[in-house]
Amino acid sequence: MKQIRIKVNKIIERFLVLILVGMVLNVIWQVFTRFFTSSPSAFTNELARYLMIWLGVLGAAYISGKQEHVAIDFFVKKLNNSLRRFIDRFVLLSILSFAFFVMIIGGINLVYITLKLEQYSPSLQIPLALVYSIIPISGLLIIFYKVTQEKS
Repeated sequence: MKQIRIKVNKIIERFLVLILVGMVLNVIWQVFTRFFTSSPSAFTNELARYLMIWLGVLGAAYISGKQEHVAIDFFVKKLNNSLRRFIDRFVLLSILSFAFFVMIIGGINLVYITLKLEQYSPSLQIPLALVYSIIPISGLLIIFYKVTQEKS
């Protein structure tokens, strides 16, 4: 299972770098067209927004899988082992529940609704379901990471 996690991490790392490079190039193009041409680019603001959404949501799933997310554990560290294990299980169950019910179920419903209503972005004319699809994907990744994490 560890090998699968390593491969998934590498894929996500490369994809996040690709998104970041796309954002940088997009913003450079936006600045160039705004200051050096007579017609600023119309799509760059929207593309930067959608890339930022993907970077943030997918990055959160990635960080969650690497156990590098922000945690306030000052009081938990002061508890005895059995109570600490109980709280760790409660937190894990809460994360799994949120990822499943909100991100996967809610995200799939959001993608379905935007597909059904045929909603497209104003400038790029891409389906908004494509933009929102990162939510259930990240939910699946969070569940994968939490289910396969090594016990400490």
